[in-house]
Order: sequence, then structure tokens, then C-alpha cells
Amino acid sequence: MNSLKGHFLVASPHLVDPNFVRTVVLLIHHSEEGAFGVVLNRPAESTVRDLWEKVGAGHCDSDQHVHVGGPVPGPLMAVHTDRSAAEMEIVPGVYFAAQRENLEKLVHQHEHPYRLFVNHSGWGGGQLENELKQGAWFTLPATVEFVFADYDELWKRVTFRIGEAFWKSVLGVRHVPADPSMN
Repeated sequence: MNSLKGHFLVASPHLVDPNFVRTVVLLIHHSEEGAFGVVLNRPAESTVRDLWEKVGAGHCDSDQHVHVGGPVPGPLMAVHTDRSAAEMEIVPGVYFAAQRENLEKLVHQHEHPYRLFVNHSGWGGGQLENELKQGAWFTLPATVEFVFADYDELWKRVTFRIGEAFWKSVLGVRHVPADPSMN
């Protein structure tokens, strides 16, 4: 089995689960026992400031949205670029944190991009592989650029990148224009 840790799972049009329609999931862990990740493009209504006040962790001035990482309840977690608050490296320059002291450090700084998540996406052993065989997901290696891209445009941008790679490999096309009608 090839691990897809550090890859995006991009919902295909065949995926009808409402939790994942038009989503981009960053896989944080993937092994024979299962996989887990977070949906990057599902902002919640609340901000980090709102959440921080509710969990009783004191003042925080961040107006960025908290994200819904998926349908599976779990601890508060973050994906970020601050090596000093890292518990695991997902891809070069992108880290994972779930320990309170690391989350505290992240929400009180402004130098390093981060995304805070409630819930996550999870798959039991073999479940993700079956969904991939059924065509529910496309995959693409994750990059810092896309992990922290505008979440409103993320699915569109990543699917374009997947299509571009497909056309280049299958047809030998060197450049795929952003708008093919302009070709």
C-alpha cells in the first residue's frame, strides 16, 4: 500500500456524500489501519476568537474562520507553518498540531499561516482505498500554496491542476489555458 499522507483528496462529481461534495481534504495520516485528514474548504460560521472564548482559553484577536474538518468528532486541531508548534510534518513546510500549548501558540501569533479545525474526516482500514477504486476521489500531492489558498476557490483550483496533469500525461499537452475557450 502506498501512503497518501500529505496528499489532497479531491471530491469527484461521483461522490454524493453531502459531507464531502466539492471538498478538498488534506490527508494527515494514511496507513493500512486507516486514514484521517481535514476538509480545507468548509469554513464554520464562528471565528477563532469566538471559539477561543467558548473553550475558556482566554482572549484571542483572530477573525479568521474555524473550519469543519469533517463529520467525525474529535479534538481541536490545526494545520500550520510554524515548525516550533509542530507535532508532525505533513508535507515540507506544513505541520499538524493538536496539543493545547501548540494551539495556544498558533492562535496568538500572526507570522505563520494556520487553519484551526473542529472535527475531522476518517476512514477505517481499506475504506479509503475502496472509495478511490470507485472513483469517489482524485488525489494530488499537497503544497503549502494550496493548503493555505482561499478556501472559496480551492476545489476549483485543485481540480484544474489535476485536469492539467491528466492532459499533459495523456495527450502530451504542454500548457492548458485557464479558459480553454480562449485557445
